[in-house]
Amino acid sequence: MARRAAAPAGPVGDDFSFVSPVAKYLLFFFNLLFWVISMVMVAVGVYARLLKHAEAAMACLAVDPAVLLVVVGVLTFLITFCGCVGSLRENICLLRTFSVCLTVVFLLQLAAGVLGFVFSDKARGKVSEFINGAIVHYRDDLDLQNLIDFGQKEFSCCGGVSYKDWSQNMYFNCTATNPSHERCSVPFSCCLRDTSQAVINTMCGHGMQARGYLEASAFIHTNGCIDKLVNWTHSNLFLLGGIALGLALPQLVGIVLAQLLVNQIRDQIKLQLYNQQHRADPWY
Repeated sequence: MARRAAAPAGPVGDDFSFVSPVAKYLLFFFNLLFWVISMVMVAVGVYARLLKHAEAAMACLAVDPAVLLVVVGVLTFLITFCGCVGSLRENICLLRTFSVCLTVVFLLQLAAGVLGFVFSDKARGKVSEFINGAIVHYRDDLDLQNLIDFGQKEFSCCGGVSYKDWSQNMYFNCTATNPSHERCSVPFSCCLRDTSQAVINTMCGHGMQARGYLEASAFIHTNGCIDKLVNWTHSNLFLLGGIALGLALPQLVGIVLAQLLVNQIRDQIKLQLYNQQHRADPWY
């Protein structure tokens, strides 16, 4: 008696999945971490913004650290939101949006680094323009003021090119018609550090612009911050490269995990379509 023809293989069990739980939840918690960080950034930026006077804040929007913090936080929040929900819900559209946005951010950072290296002279000019603008608005923005004071203390410098650049500020302007009591002065962060003093003398920079370089150098740093910043950059290229790698590595990991998960979800969809077709037609 002839044997009956063997039936085709049945559908793969419904409990089987191409989607790796490791890749799925690793991407989810990876994005969740940066999602929380982005919300903290936005909260800190908004809080700092609300503490300022509206007119003072509007005077220096381009270099306001609080605004930059809010913008970066919002962008990070939106991107990581797509990654979180996309990985958890296995949504290809959100995962591709997350991957594309992260790729664009990575390429922009790479392009900025390359252009900054190739056009170092123009980059120096932009830095000089930023510092001069910050000097003009020094008294208008508390965050900016703290940032400048921190930079001048850390780099032991004063002003952009020299300490006389502080004459660009309306309060420190050294013209005879300036009625400010800070006329011809520089911020206390320009002063030479005296470790023997328990209390910082905030008036140590009074009248320093009216003095010559040699005389002023006994009390304050007379060299500008631009040259000090350039020299520091050249001396710490490996450190800057490590920081750049530390910023780029999480982005690359996120892109790879997102693409891996997208491919796995597509394979799972094909499997489900095959199972549905096989149930409708066992000989399919």
